[in-house]
Amino acid sequence: MSQSPREIVQAALRFEGPDRLPVRMACFGRDDTAWIPHGTRELERDGLRTDEWGCHWEHTDVSNMGQPKGHPLADVCEHEKLVPPDYSEGWRYEGCEEAFRAAEQEDRYTQAGIFMVLFERMHSVAGFENVLMALLSDRENAAALADKIADAHIRLVRAFQERFGPRLHSFSMTDDWGTQSAAFISIELWYDFFFPRYRRIFDAMHEGGQDVWVHSCGKVNEIIRGYIDTGVDAVNLQQPRALGIEEIGRRYRGKITFESLSDIQASLPTGDVERIVADARELAEHWMTRDGGFVLSDYGDGVAIGAGPEAKLIMYRAFSDVSRDLYGRPLPEPQVP
Repeated sequence: MSQSPREIVQAALRFEGPDRLPVRMACFGRDDTAWIPHGTRELERDGLRTDEWGCHWEHTDVSNMGQPKGHPLADVCEHEKLVPPDYSEGWRYEGCEEAFRAAEQEDRYTQAGIFMVLFERMHSVAGFENVLMALLSDRENAAALADKIADAHIRLVRAFQERFGPRLHSFSMTDDWGTQSAAFISIELWYDFFFPRYRRIFDAMHEGGQDVWVHSCGKVNEIIRGYIDTGVDAVNLQQPRALGIEEIGRRYRGKITFESLSDIQASLPTGDVERIVADARELAEHWMTRDGGFVLSDYGDGVAIGAGPEAKLIMYRAFSDVSRDLYGRPLPEPQVP
């Protein structure tokens, strides 16, 4: 009997031999996972968007998510002024039951998300330079701010667990940690300050039976080790060329599941068939195992990275060939608009 979409994802995460490569490519109607959204509160006035943490977001002429340019705190020492969202509010979860039922009809792997789980939320509310300086010069207030954010997100985790229990299979979250050449801070400081707080958040997720997925952009080669040590089940890496495909495979293959795709900077935007296919083949050689350890995932905003549907289709078919070669089954045929 063939595995269901949920079983395929879970087998890949646990290195238990999926029937094929798990896939998250909703643009082609192929997604083994299902997103469980929760409500957020945002304000927009005079073209300026304010999120529920009090951060003001601005956009340039380039299509993308924007970035926070107005911070509710002038510095980390003002952490007592920060009012996190109230995740106990029932309205936030009103659409979840419908999403769960739709996912369960197809036995898909369910996932809820946390945007800016720790470091990103710290600098979005208090300013990037302020946070980096405080990690060295004002540790007490930096710690108080970090703990306040971690506590709020653990309350969100508990709210999902109390309402939906094991129906929720995982949490996914973002925390970008790198430039093109290195992480923003030393790995020693990362372990000293961030490791225990990540561990507390991820332990709360695991206690409820959920897997932990983390996205991080940039050259985060050392921090991947930190994620493994904190218990992360899957790491989303969208710039495999910047990281070094062979190096990452040599260091971490078989120790964590990679959620990735052809490089969103060096390959997909070019539309070059040979380059896109080469990424798929090298990722198969260095990051995947026959027991699992890899999920093909889309980058949702193709316009922002300059990658059209044609490039994504080339990538999908290349990874389908990889799936056939590695597991004996290709990906499901894409539904091309």
